[in-house]
Amino acid sequence: MDRVYDWAWVEAEVGRTIEVWKACGGRPAPEGRRYSLTEQREREKAYDEGLRAVEREAKRARGLRARSQAGRDEIYDRVVAAFARFSATALDLGDDAIDLLTDDFLPVGTQLGRWARQFDPTLSKADIIQASRNAWTACGLQPLLGERVRLTPAILGYSLLYPYSDNYLDREGVTREAKLRFSERFRGRLRGEMAAAGDDREAAIWALVALIEEQYPRAVYPQVFDCLLAIHRAQEESLAQVRSECSVEELLRVSCAKGGSSVVADACLAQPWLSAEESGFAFDWGVLLQLGDDVQDIREDLQRGSVTLFSGAAARGERLDDLVRQLLNLSEAVSARMDRMPNGCAMLKGLLRMSWRSLILMAVAESHAFFSAEFLREAEGWSAFRFGFLRERRDRLAGRQGLFAVLFDVFLEAGEGEDAGLPRPARRVGELVVASLLSH
Repeated sequence: MDRVYDWAWVEAEVGRTIEVWKACGGRPAPEGRRYSLTEQREREKAYDEGLRAVEREAKRARGLRARSQAGRDEIYDRVVAAFARFSATALDLGDDAIDLLTDDFLPVGTQLGRWARQFDPTLSKADIIQASRNAWTACGLQPLLGERVRLTPAILGYSLLYPYSDNYLDREGVTREAKLRFSERFRGRLRGEMAAAGDDREAAIWALVALIEEQYPRAVYPQVFDCLLAIHRAQEESLAQVRSECSVEELLRVSCAKGGSSVVADACLAQPWLSAEESGFAFDWGVLLQLGDDVQDIREDLQRGSVTLFSGAAARGERLDDLVRQLLNLSEAVSARMDRMPNGCAMLKGLLRMSWRSLILMAVAESHAFFSAEFLREAEGWSAFRFGFLRERRDRLAGRQGLFAVLFDVFLEAGEGEDAGLPRPARRVGELVVASLLSH
């Protein structure tokens, strides 16, 4: 019997995951490895050496502006190799992770970025990086589901939906009524309705949904579209997070539904015939990522009045020590469930496990004002880098002219013309609106 991912299924998974979350509370955080001050400084030195190597290669690439394909490919290979070594150091992984990063995950972001720029030149770097993050999650699931890592048309289409839909629904200055009107039309398109696109945003969304439909015809893969409708409804319900009167239980329920259904959609696009264990693991992974993002976004959420489990507690003047201990325990529970997955190599599982823990610890470093000094000392000992160091390097990496901005340009220039099996955008977004109107 085909699995149905309707809203009743989502609510059942939310209830199950909330019980896992509650079981993770009231306990000390999992210790993991502890780093001495000397070890942290040694890793910080290696981190900076790796960072300088990437910056040198990126600067060289900008200066050369090679015109030949061979020249661009050489620049790309050098920058990717330096970036992979840097990333392995930043995550405190060994050299054996470099091939995994270089050969599998970095090309996914590069291919997505090149395709997105051809499709819609107005997309910002931040938009494309956001889409790449989702694609990396979907592609991280592929080996765990018995598939090889590759950017497929469906993963590409779903990942690029986020800048057009999710960001619009989160945008300040757009009325709730306008968001709900947009959301209703978007829901219709996910159901297979073919109303004419009314503007550039809708034209882009309609075209991206078509990419998914071409890979997964609705009649054969109804579960794929169940998943897309589930995350859409969860996003609609998350609009309630701007209301301060939501209970803690309701905030947790909304975050679980949004995060869990998002990664289940990733999993279904990676391999549409999921077992109950596979879909349950994907849901738990999504909840973990959503709650980790909520820790990272505390300041931003407080500024815009968006209430999450963490920003709500911060607004009440509560220290977030126990909530993050609970989140670290949840990370261990999700990791244990991942270890039971029959597919996926130990290196991939180790990379994912370390990335989840690093996400939480870096979020604590960034949002340090909301924790006690005692907890910060405790948590900093679990980090390969001192929290002050992480904050300083984050500014260096994220600035307008920082490393990521330079790498973005180098990656998009290199290897142009390689589509890795992806369909080339037939039209740009503006042309799609006219075509859509003329066809109706």
